[in-house]
Amino acid sequence: MSSNVPESKKISPFLVFFLIHTMQSGVGILGFQRFIAKAAGYDAWMSIIFTGLVIHILLWMMFKMLKIANGDLTSIHTYVLGKKTGKILSSTFILYFSLYAVTVLRSYIEIVQVWMFPELRTFWFALAFLLLVIYIVFGGFRTVAGIAFFSVILPLYIAGLFIIIIPYADFTNLLPIFDHSVKELLLASRNMSFSLLGFETLLFFYPFIQQPEKSKKWAHFGVLFSIILCIYLAILSFGYFSEEQLQKNLWPTLTMWKIIKLPFVERFEYIGITNWALIILPNISICLWCASRLAKQLFSIRQKTSVLFIAVFCLIATSLLSTREQINFLTDITAKVGFYFNIIYVPLLFAATLLVKKVKSRAKHT
Repeated sequence: MSSNVPESKKISPFLVFFLIHTMQSGVGILGFQRFIAKAAGYDAWMSIIFTGLVIHILLWMMFKMLKIANGDLTSIHTYVLGKKTGKILSSTFILYFSLYAVTVLRSYIEIVQVWMFPELRTFWFALAFLLLVIYIVFGGFRTVAGIAFFSVILPLYIAGLFIIIIPYADFTNLLPIFDHSVKELLLASRNMSFSLLGFETLLFFYPFIQQPEKSKKWAHFGVLFSIILCIYLAILSFGYFSEEQLQKNLWPTLTMWKIIKLPFVERFEYIGITNWALIILPNISICLWCASRLAKQLFSIRQKTSVLFIAVFCLIATSLLSTREQINFLTDITAKVGFYFNIIYVPLLFAATLLVKKVKSRAKHT
């Protein structure tokens, strides 16, 4: 319950903006254009807007449920399903966040191996990165939120540099508009799911927010900022690449960086990829914090102990993924689980929470 969290461990409401946005701007944003264009061509920018509207509705549902249960997802499950069933359901999210962390970390290591250091050993990079993540999580949730803040502010200049692409882009590629069916646009929205996952972490860190009511607008601003960034990158990519070229590009955002030439650096993509380590650092830190927090709540294991075990699992799993097919397979699983949780499970849980609240309030009055 939220009352169990001391005020000294809580964060300011405005930091929710950075926590939500940083979870949505991980490795997915480097290559989402190809997946959405595959389903809906260059009308796919409309799918991003639709996805954003759906996420705003889901966020509203989450805040409503969290207020009713006065806690986090574990509290909602207990409120709706009882202690035992709630505990079983909540425990599955330990695996979900562990897989999410592995997916992000392994995808980033693959980018480093392909673009910068082909001989880089996955195990050693993952070990060094996870040691840093453990150090951050040991500092508590306020430290995790601080890293999320800096991961948004420090690399923000990269987004501005993309305007260099504009003279080389042909925006008539986007014409004709409304050239695809509603079904194709919805498929493109589904393909956006991995890129915009992560906002569901709100269900776990909600008790750590001071005056959570005031954090609502910041959570919605965080999603809005993510959507604007995705539309900006998608339109630039659609103008810069033909549809055929885009389908051959695994990471269109990275490829666009190649055109940026600065007096002091020849290969700007190296700076971009290095900066992206700071962007994915809070992604993995938040995931491991959520998973270890759940282990502490459900099984009474010290959070510092559980985060070590989860990090070891992530290290082993990351090291075992060696081929592009295996990485794709894991990414697809994570994206599907996240998609079905947000699109199907959250609305069902929201309806169940309202129903239980109604039943309990009637029982009180009789």
